Amino acid sequence: MLPDITVLGPWTYLATEVVFGTAAFLLLWRADALRRAGKTVLALYPVAYVWDWYTLEVGVFAIPMRTGVEVLGIPIEEHIFIVVVPSLVIGVHELLHGGPERPDSPGGTGTDTDASAKGNPPGREL
Repeated sequence: MLPDITVLGPWTYLATEVVFGTAAFLLLWRADALRRAGKTVLALYPVAYVWDWYTLEVGVFAIPMRTGVEVLGIPIEEHIFIVVVPSLVIGVHELLHGGPERPDSPGGTGTDTDASAKGNPPGREL
């Protein structure tokens, strides 16, 4: 059985975002991908904001365990969610697939040895 974290009342959603946001930050830091992830999150943010605003406006979902603080028409927790979710995905991806062999990484060789060994052009791994 999962613990009942709703004992945190209106801080419940925010508390979960802090936990998962910390995990995302640590993954990105470990993968040395904070800057790259920040660019991606910044590019995705406007689309995610409009999507979130619309779904809340038309009643697709409700968020009962939140602080009640709204910024630009959506709960503050949703703004954080829009940053945390892609950051977590990018952090896992970078940790699994990033590394010094990437041409764009510091200390990278500029070649994709695995792809070249298989007769594929760099970046076209099969």
